[in-house]
Amino acid sequence: MYNKISTVQKALERYKEAVNEQDVEKLLSAYSSDIHIYDCWGSWECKGKNAWSESVTEWFSSLKEEGVKLQAVFNDLVIEEGENTAFSHCAVTFEAYNIEMEEKLRQITNRFTFCLKKANGSWVITHEHSSLPIDMQNGKGMFNLR
Repeated sequence: MYNKISTVQKALERYKEAVNEQDVEKLLSAYSSDIHIYDCWGSWECKGKNAWSESVTEWFSSLKEEGVKLQAVFNDLVIEEGENTAFSHCAVTFEAYNIEMEEKLRQITNRFTFCLKKANGSWVITHEHSSLPIDMQNGKGMFNLR
């Protein structure tokens, strides 16, 4: 029987697997060519797959240079799906491990919203928004609420 949630979840699983494998091409395959991203890091937004490719390549390269492997963990996943559009929100924890010693070095949890559309029968991410709550007294992101 057709399970709508599992089809959207498959696109999000591709995202997680690509982060865990630090596979740029696999991660980009989860996105539409006209992706629009509001990310927590470095710039206000990223428009288009080419611009996102540059950011992802830099992200994964810096992790490899540091000798770090990531593990992405989704928590509190909620998915709402229509016929051709869907959205999801969740908390994504990125756990960083030392590749050689498999020792956990750090982790951060961001709030994520994903908007998806159907393209050629598969779900792709068309908009992604990650955020952190801000401490109103010092203006800094609050990284360790979870």
